[in-house]
Amino acid sequence: MLLTLFLLGLVYAVLIAVLIAAGAGAATIAIVAAGLFLVQYFTSDKIALTSMGAREVSPQDAPQLHAIVERLCVQANLPKPRVAIAQTRMPNAFAVGRSPKKATVCVTTGILDLLEPAELEGVLAHELTHVLNRDVMVMTIASFFASIAAFITQWGFLFGGGFGGGRNNQNNQGGNAFIFVILVSAAVYIISWLLLQTLSRYREFAADRGSAIITGRPSALISALLKISGNMKHIPQQDLRAASGELAAFYIFPPKAKQSIANAFSTHPTLEARIAALEKLEAQLQGTAR
Repeated sequence: MLLTLFLLGLVYAVLIAVLIAAGAGAATIAIVAAGLFLVQYFTSDKIALTSMGAREVSPQDAPQLHAIVERLCVQANLPKPRVAIAQTRMPNAFAVGRSPKKATVCVTTGILDLLEPAELEGVLAHELTHVLNRDVMVMTIASFFASIAAFITQWGFLFGGGFGGGRNNQNNQGGNAFIFVILVSAAVYIISWLLLQTLSRYREFAADRGSAIITGRPSALISALLKISGNMKHIPQQDLRAASGELAAFYIFPPKAKQSIANAFSTHPTLEARIAALEKLEAQLQGTAR
């Protein structure tokens, strides 16, 4: 994960250097970037919950769900997050929030209907590990400049006047700089997107491991993942497509009936890889590992 973050930082440094070399003011870049980052940092959790139609529930509304979350938080030494439920048949769960004190754990009605208490505990421990590791903040920061690169690529003509000056004898130079910035931005977006998918997969392995350690029962999470995967095949494709998007990386299981052909393009490890890692950890916890 550290290596992936380092490579992302290196790619983004190239983007900033090219923007400055092309004539964009460093102060302008800093102001615009800071403004966009603050908006993304402070609103991403609210946008995610709203997009899912999730509503916060009290202990009176969902006593069993709150009891599980509270017990796991004590075991993980975490402040109790807000708890929300989204009305959808898709069995899934996710956590949002920039810090443990600002976190919200959300489950769908589909997953509540599907899983046994021990399996649900494994899923919630997975999500609480994301909170403990501040994964939402990590992914928000890591994806920020990728968003800027995509913005420049799609709407680069809006920045054209800032590159290379506006005098007649500089028009050709400015046009070349503008094209170069667009090409570099496109390359940065593609490379950073691939690195972000890699980082996301590492996060999922780490969260699975955290769930197993907190609950002491990797088998419960294995059972939950198998049930979610099997049930996902029966969810209408339009519902799965509606759930796919920026939030997909934060689900415990990707909202797709079929796995990606190339693992390099997936936000999650394959189900087989996750189960193998959990089985290995179960053997270690039971002292039967070779």
